[in-house]
Amino acid sequence: MLEIRFHGRGGQGTVVATILLAKAFFQAGYQVQSFPFFGVERRGAPVEAYVRVDKEKILLRTNVSTPDHVAVQDQTLLNSIDVTRGLKPGGWVLINSPAPPTDLKPFEKFNLAWVDANSIALKHRLGTRTHPIVNTPVIGAFARILGMPPIEAIVSAIREDVPGEVKANVRAAEEAYKAVKAVKQAKG
Repeated sequence: MLEIRFHGRGGQGTVVATILLAKAFFQAGYQVQSFPFFGVERRGAPVEAYVRVDKEKILLRTNVSTPDHVAVQDQTLLNSIDVTRGLKPGGWVLINSPAPPTDLKPFEKFNLAWVDANSIALKHRLGTRTHPIVNTPVIGAFARILGMPPIEAIVSAIREDVPGEVKANVRAAEEAYKAVKAVKQAKG
């Protein structure tokens, strides 16, 4: 079973990102679960959401405490939350950032990737300058670093479930898929 945790802030589309990613995996032939965990429910508050993926039926009904991979939709969360909490060694950490973190030590047991989802979202007019909606670029980049689900499944999930700006969201996901940068650095 593959377990993925998303970190974001309220209003960034973190929960929608996990729903779209789950639907893309489902279209690719997997069994899926997608669910959020809310603390304070307000714009800008930290949010976690999860995706489980397996070829077999998923019977587990708990939060994801030891994810295989993590996506961080807001790089400022790196200063206040341990985004690698429980992350399995060798897992991917995808960060929405124009560059890798300056201090790589907290990530030395993991593989690290980054994509400037904010710039991609703004380029495609997703959200506003102060509140870009980065969910579709992040899932596009995530599909690339994991090697699954296929980008075609991501595009299909966006077309089926994003209520507005479908073409812009598809272009943003495809651009992030191509733009993500990664370094395999896990030691072990």
